[in-house]
Amino acid sequence: MFFSALQRNLARLWSRAVIQRLNNTTACQQVDISMMAGETKTGMEYLEPYGFTSTAHAGAEGVALFLAGDRSHGIVISVADRRYRIKGLKSGEVAIYTDEGDSIMLKRGRLIEATTETFILNAKNKVVLNTALIETPGEIKAEKSITSAAEVQDKVGSLSTMRKQYNSHAHSGDSGGMTGTTTQGMK
Repeated sequence: MFFSALQRNLARLWSRAVIQRLNNTTACQQVDISMMAGETKTGMEYLEPYGFTSTAHAGAEGVALFLAGDRSHGIVISVADRRYRIKGLKSGEVAIYTDEGDSIMLKRGRLIEATTETFILNAKNKVVLNTALIETPGEIKAEKSITSAAEVQDKVGSLSTMRKQYNSHAHSGDSGGMTGTTTQGMK
């Protein structure tokens, strides 16, 4: 008898919750949930870890906690959605993801892989890429000037080679003199 009463009281402290609706316009998100035995709760606070937020779809699952077993005011924590979770990560790997297939994965071997259709980086002042090499299979477009402290080259040659050829360019003119030489040359 004592153990069944203790079991009932412990069961009142927490429950598996299924998200029915989520309101993300408030300072602390609020969720409507359904629990075991058809019990429902509306407007429960959903507590998220500092620095992280998400808006789960209806059908996602979480844990509802009720302090002292008081079901009048509880909280929901740790909402997850098994329908979209990335599977097959190696031990120690971390990922954030969406139901649309976007993801950022921190993989073994100190590799970070981002997958999306459009990647926008908003930096008010500057973006600094401290790396030895940047590779891209596609085009690079710029709306303003490109400045380089080193050589600029493509598969045919370099800008300094083109400059040297231009500056030493000369050929005979119609009146017998030389044309194409410049006093200043290409800088």
